[in-house]
Amino acid sequence: MISNFLKIRRCGRKIAQRGFTLVEILATFVLIAIIIPVVMEGISLSIKLGVKSRHQAEAGALAETRLAEMLLSGDYDNGKQSGDFETDGLDYTWSLEVKDWEKEGSMQQLIMTVDWTDSLGMDHSVELATLAYSEGESESE
Repeated sequence: MISNFLKIRRCGRKIAQRGFTLVEILATFVLIAIIIPVVMEGISLSIKLGVKSRHQAEAGALAETRLAEMLLSGDYDNGKQSGDFETDGLDYTWSLEVKDWEKEGSMQQLIMTVDWTDSLGMDHSVELATLAYSEGESESE
């Protein structure tokens, strides 16, 4: 019984096999060796950017929440305040700078900055600013 993979030629009685040649296999290995590192670098970069984006979103949400708490409680004054957040994983710290708004005297500008250090030791920050009506100055006018 003759295998399906063998072909017999009657003239020279040569047996030819169907399949890949050594050159084709080596060329495939070379292409794979070039493509795999590039793909892995792309995957690694996308993971890093995803983690950074998640931290920025988390820091932004923390800044927004803390700034809203301070606005509702009225617990801010001219100058600077700071503290830290109780979070799982990274240590986020916040600082609030309150200053008079240049365009109108009865408004104050509140600038909330949230800082953190990533696992590589690089510092990052997110800054959020808003305006608040200053009740103290409007009564004196």
